[in-house]
Amino acid sequence: MPAEETNTRAWQIYGRSQLARAYTPPVPDQLSWTSWEGVGPGAEVLGDIAGRRVLDIGSGAGHHAVHLARAHGARVTGIELSPTQHERAVSTHTGHDGVEFVQGDVADYLAGAEPFHAAYAIGTLAFIDPHRSLPALRDSLRPGAPLILSLLHTDLHGRGPSTEVAPREQMILLRDDPPLPTQMWVLAPHLWEDLLTEYGFRVEAIDVLKHPDENASVIQQLIRARRLPARPVRVSSRPRPPVAHAAVGVGAIIVSEQGLLLGRHHRGTIELPGGTVETGESFEAAAVRELGEETGLTARSEDVQLLGTLLDHVEGVLRVTVGALVHVWQGQPATQPNESIGEWAWYPLDQLPDGLFVCSAQILTAWRPDLNIDHTPAHFTPFAHGSQPSEPVDGLL
Repeated sequence: MPAEETNTRAWQIYGRSQLARAYTPPVPDQLSWTSWEGVGPGAEVLGDIAGRRVLDIGSGAGHHAVHLARAHGARVTGIELSPTQHERAVSTHTGHDGVEFVQGDVADYLAGAEPFHAAYAIGTLAFIDPHRSLPALRDSLRPGAPLILSLLHTDLHGRGPSTEVAPREQMILLRDDPPLPTQMWVLAPHLWEDLLTEYGFRVEAIDVLKHPDENASVIQQLIRARRLPARPVRVSSRPRPPVAHAAVGVGAIIVSEQGLLLGRHHRGTIELPGGTVETGESFEAAAVRELGEETGLTARSEDVQLLGTLLDHVEGVLRVTVGALVHVWQGQPATQPNESIGEWAWYPLDQLPDGLFVCSAQILTAWRPDLNIDHTPAHFTPFAHGSQPSEPVDGLL
């Protein structure tokens, strides 16, 4: 069964179950992007929505839409695919000023709708193929309109986001009945950013929202994006600097008795220490510098073994990544001030986490092809005899 048909069936059953219980969630006093009170921002991330048309994607029981109309003066349209979920909303909130509820497919509805000033989805957009939903949202949002998305990052079982744009099975939990299987696009933050950029949005922030119980594994991500204005084509006879067409980076592999060293990027991906090679810098020197800047560990260039080059393309840019195995280092890894990666930890090689950054995953499988890691392919060329001295290179070609 196709993913969206599976999801339609699951939410229909869920809505029927909630109708049978006569349960409708109360209209909240504040908008929350998770089910955890006091975690993350509120409705302020939507901007000034008083008197403006706002789209609630997958509006469910309708309580969020009513809150925005009641507390912020918005004119909210709640679009919901499931007839039973739609029934929950209209049976409780019909006639409320500033709110209308529509039952149907969001992409089909938007094809004939008047443009909106803002749109949001609380945990719902991941049930729709982003290659179908995002272009529909782009075409139905006014230039500059915010799009705020709350999405699953790490589930109840500690399984992190996927590194490829494909759905996977997740469960909807019911109180008295067996869990309902769904198909969700649980994607790493950088993949959501790539998709949103591809379809005409600018990503302004991605926040990783953790469960208030530190023992719970669930993590949500909150993405704040904005619909870009259509830019007119400008013709100029003046010469312009060439657009960068290649990027060169390095990733450092550090292995101890405790396992492999990995950190978490502020956008949620799990990564090796590493980054862009600076102008005039060798690969070995770049690995040592990035290691020190990001983790606090110190090493020497002569203790770095270069593994080879990995080539792939990202949005038309050739990406060149060099894997570097650091044999000797000193210190203890720790989060460093003003660095985008932190929370350094050691992971056994047979228990590597999901959600690895693509470049890190490519480096690790080039080093150890037996590691069970999914990632987009890259062309790997090993250096002869392990490591060869490298000449300084430009960080951006």
